[in-house]
Amino acid sequence: MALPYKQSQQSKKGQVEEMFDNISPKYDLLNHLLSVNIDKIWRKNTIRKLRVYNPSLILDIATGTGDFAVAATKLPEVKVIGIDISEGMLAVAREKIHKKKLDQRISVQKADSENLPFDDNSFDASVVGFGVRNFEHLKVGLSEILRVLKPGSVFYVLEFSKPSKTPFKQLYKFYFKRILPTIGRLISKDKSAYTYLPESVAEFPDGDDFLAILAEVGFENNRCYRQTFGIASIYEAHKPKN
Repeated sequence: MALPYKQSQQSKKGQVEEMFDNISPKYDLLNHLLSVNIDKIWRKNTIRKLRVYNPSLILDIATGTGDFAVAATKLPEVKVIGIDISEGMLAVAREKIHKKKLDQRISVQKADSENLPFDDNSFDASVVGFGVRNFEHLKVGLSEILRVLKPGSVFYVLEFSKPSKTPFKQLYKFYFKRILPTIGRLISKDKSAYTYLPESVAEFPDGDDFLAILAEVGFENNRCYRQTFGIASIYEAHKPKN
């Protein structure tokens, strides 16, 4: 299991919370810099797919600094509840939401994705951006999301994946293993966070493997849409109607 702080005695969940608390002040800067802002396009592509379902209430899992929640407000009259285990990230999200005057449409709270504080069948849709690979118990987290979704509703996951075609595969590996950790370490001052990122991506069961896990926990009509030569993928899954 990929861990942010390999010498720590904390659980993965505790280490992930500590890591994001540590890097939260520089997270947005680094996120957009290291992805050359392509991450914004991936979120827009996800929201475009979500628009078809016309949701009224969306749950944003691992909301972080709130970028996905903010993007979701492009949908008409939608409200978003964002949850995250890092209070540091949520503080940045709250400030961002207030500056954008979206307080009436987005609320965020500290919560564990593997033990969601919501009733069954509560949400019209759920999204998670770059968060599922940080779950300590992937199937538990996905099962919780399934539980709180209304029957027939949709779930979108935006996550890094591994390109398979030459030469992009080799360029991607070099960037992720050499360039990204160096820049991340210099700007965030956290020696481990941006080493953990490529390790967690390499370990994550992407593509067909993730689709199989979604099916195993109970989602149906699951699809994968590769983005930008396979750097990231948008996964679409549905809670059964009955």
